[in-house]
Amino acid sequence: MASNEKELVVIGAGPGGYAAAFHAADLGLKVSLIDPEVNPGGVCLYRGCIPSKALLHLTKTKEEALTASAWGIKFEEPKIDLKKVKKWKKSVVKKLTDGLGQLGKSRKIEYIQGKAKFIGENELEVITKDKETTQLTFKNAIIATGSSEVNLPNIEVDHQKVWNSTDALELNEIPKKLLVIGGGYIGLELGSVYAGLGSKVSIAEMTDGFLPGTDRDLVNVFEKKHPFQEVFFETKVENLKVNKKSLSVSLKGKEKEQKKSFDAVLVAVGRTPNTKELGLDKIGISLDEKGFIEVDLQRKTKHSHIYAIGDITGEPLLAHKASHEGRIAAEVIAGKKGAGYDPKIIPGIVFTNPELAWCGLTETQANKENKKVEVKKFPWSASGRAVAIGENSGVTKLIIDPETEVILGGGVAGKDAGSLIPEIALAVEMGTTASDLSLTIHPHPTLSETIMESAELFLGGATHLG
Repeated sequence: MASNEKELVVIGAGPGGYAAAFHAADLGLKVSLIDPEVNPGGVCLYRGCIPSKALLHLTKTKEEALTASAWGIKFEEPKIDLKKVKKWKKSVVKKLTDGLGQLGKSRKIEYIQGKAKFIGENELEVITKDKETTQLTFKNAIIATGSSEVNLPNIEVDHQKVWNSTDALELNEIPKKLLVIGGGYIGLELGSVYAGLGSKVSIAEMTDGFLPGTDRDLVNVFEKKHPFQEVFFETKVENLKVNKKSLSVSLKGKEKEQKKSFDAVLVAVGRTPNTKELGLDKIGISLDEKGFIEVDLQRKTKHSHIYAIGDITGEPLLAHKASHEGRIAAEVIAGKKGAGYDPKIIPGIVFTNPELAWCGLTETQANKENKKVEVKKFPWSASGRAVAIGENSGVTKLIIDPETEVILGGGVAGKDAGSLIPEIALAVEMGTTASDLSLTIHPHPTLSETIMESAELFLGGATHLG
């Protein structure tokens, strides 16, 4: 390695990039981390996962306070102090990103604030925050540039009345009437935030239900309690006209076309990998038909010293997937034997109220593949804990191999579903059987018991279900 050559350069400091950089440094590598932001964190911490979940927690708190009136505790109608909410959200982001900056410094990672692109197989051009252009060479590189919002060809996002998810998280206003285009997890989460803050929110979704591809029994739990004013399924936004005080939107459904007026529109139809400005053509790396970089199980591209992780390598576009891939790439570069990407499952969570979570084989996939499984569902109406906290509309399900009893997948819909799904995920990864889950004593009264009792249903009958 030349004296001025970087041992490892990580391009992008989101959950994948900083996880890779930190782990590589812990393994003894000299690391340079490049990102446009002042500290690590990426979209997830600055404009995605963290601020959205902070706001969802706030609106869930409001909803719980209002619900408590039915139990004998009546609060006045909560008042929203938008300036204070924004300040609190920014403080959460700053605390976490500043913390990551300190963790990088403690590991002696060289942090370069700027953007990088390849100009050769071992060379990068970096434009720093001060618009200065420098070049550096590297022995190994990890690309971790993440993804950005997908735009619709017939709708211009002006960031004033027509928003993307980044605009929505700025909380510059709470519109009286908001249309969200897209019924996936981003649309539902941000739509829920604005509904909780006082907007009358409508959803327009091209498919026949929320969260396309997700098991309907889980989605149904949310659909029965969703906070939206109007929902337009199998509907396309044909036209959008920005007027002086409002927006006129043409909605084309399966049976009719109608015009509606809104104060703002949020476009939330998915995300696309950030690969255009990387100079990949300079090093002969092409993209697949969906725009992703192809990698092997060690996250190597066609060049054995250049790795790619996270959203740019394919679905699911999730922070925890990126972090895991980053750690794998770091271990391979550090020479750890046996390092490779081989998860059985990657959990998915939608942080709405109620939450939805799933992992492994889904019932939808099993039906599509004609795979013989047994699906066991435990309704939360039979859970003492769920009833005691007013959350008895939820459900826990397990997907089980009928011959071996092995847990193949599962899902949860209800309060704190995202905190329950890891037990099912671990069961799938470990090849756990229904008997194993049933014989594991779960504390009472907790929602975790619904997992145990779902397993008991497979074995003949659950204690709290006739």
